[in-house]
Amino acid sequence: MADNAPAPPPAANDAPRTAIEGKIRIAAIALLVIGCYLVLRPFLAAMLFAAVLCSTTWPLFARLRALVRGRASLAACLMIILMLAIVILPLTVVAGSFAADAARMVDGARSSIEQGLPPPPEWVARIPLIGESADARWRAAAEDREQLAVLARSLMTPARDVLVALGGILVQGVFQMWLVAFIGFFFYRDGDSMAALLRAGAGRVAERLSGDLLTTVRGTVTSVVYGILGTAAAQALLALIGFIIAGVPAALALAVATFFLSLVPVGPPLVWGGAAVWLYCQGGPGWAIFMVLWGALLVSSVDNVLKPLLISRGSNLSLLMVALGVFGGVLAFGFVGIFIGPVLLAVLVSALRFWLERNAPAAPTPSA
Repeated sequence: MADNAPAPPPAANDAPRTAIEGKIRIAAIALLVIGCYLVLRPFLAAMLFAAVLCSTTWPLFARLRALVRGRASLAACLMIILMLAIVILPLTVVAGSFAADAARMVDGARSSIEQGLPPPPEWVARIPLIGESADARWRAAAEDREQLAVLARSLMTPARDVLVALGGILVQGVFQMWLVAFIGFFFYRDGDSMAALLRAGAGRVAERLSGDLLTTVRGTVTSVVYGILGTAAAQALLALIGFIIAGVPAALALAVATFFLSLVPVGPPLVWGGAAVWLYCQGGPGWAIFMVLWGALLVSSVDNVLKPLLISRGSNLSLLMVALGVFGGVLAFGFVGIFIGPVLLAVLVSALRFWLERNAPAAPTPSA
């Protein structure tokens, strides 16, 4: 009978002790999380971009893994080699040649300005309202060589500083991409177990909606990455072809500038428009017209057609959000932030839209 007696109630002093122990555990976990964040903070941008890149190219990795009979390490090595050949090595070459091309471009622009402007074409004076004044100011500026020399010195120094900063971003991007390749190998190799752990964690947070939510997020990431990178690459390639045909110097550096500026609204016209102005000042009005037509009809039209088509497959991210994501991403993460920023904003918008649609109150059914 004594063995079946109920256990004595906990002492009154045990409740405060239990509360203190709970607070100690929470504080220990918080310190552990903060410590892990401080350790991983230098690699956070590379880890985020590696996750985005691996998620986007996972179908290709799955096919390679099937071809090598399920050997995940070998398939991951092949994906990293492919990344090196397509992205990292060309980026390294571009970063190396950008400094020389940028310096040559600045020196050429300065010498062109110091040599003086050509006389204005006849059609400038025939522009309604402002034609005569514009023609007179153009002629006055073309005749005043000293003022042009002062203008060249005042403009070229900040231009050189900007180009040097862009070169620094490219060099930083090369190192970050090598780190992305190293991290990406493990993401590819252990991707299935990581995805299972992510689904389990999302299930704890979102319960029954976790599967659909992760599917929505992955579709958003894929569409935004394809839309941004695909459009930027297409515009840079078309711009490079146009620069080579027109004989514009530093064509590769200008194509790189087109690639990055295509991520923001009205970016590429600044590059091919400047090239057209340079061609005209060099006495090639025909090539200047060709450059304007090539840029307007081919380079810029890609942004109006290809980007909405690709991004609309998984996300309705506006151009404003893309621009904010690009600039904010660069400030937060450096070079790879160009791609991480818009992706993070797109994921947030899609997740909020998904949550609002799933939790919207059902419309009342009309009574009979």
